[in-house]
Amino acid sequence: MLHVTYEAVNDLPPGRLVHVDEDRGRVAIRFDEDAPLQDVVRDFNIEVDRMVRSARWFQLWDDEIVSSNSPRHPLRIEFILEKRERRGVLFEERKGDLKAFVDPDIDVTRFAAVMNTLTAQHLSGGRWFQLYGGEIHDASPGSMSKV
Repeated sequence: MLHVTYEAVNDLPPGRLVHVDEDRGRVAIRFDEDAPLQDVVRDFNIEVDRMVRSARWFQLWDDEIVSSNSPRHPLRIEFILEKRERRGVLFEERKGDLKAFVDPDIDVTRFAAVMNTLTAQHLSGGRWFQLYGGEIHDASPGSMSKV
């Protein structure tokens, strides 16, 4: 099973606004709750890009598996400060591309809370998976396939 969680905290090292801890079937993301949302989103984009480019993340689009190395549609996730949804964040997904529009009026704590709910819902669609240590992890219960 693949779990991605978000938390707003006040104990990150000085100067650090985002910490991503990825392991087998799990990603824990911590944001500095006292930082301006725009700074957290900027640093989060850097961390997400690094994670996606690790070649462990994939999107299943129709019958094609898309990765950061896909020639025509390399996998990319981007968070954009732009109000499109009253709930705080809206995902728009296309082949190789996931954009998250983040309401610039919410705070970091609300961002983390909304992302927990939205990401769990999004992953339940079965389009995203992680390859870690030769195992495939997705959001289905008990998922883990050896490659």
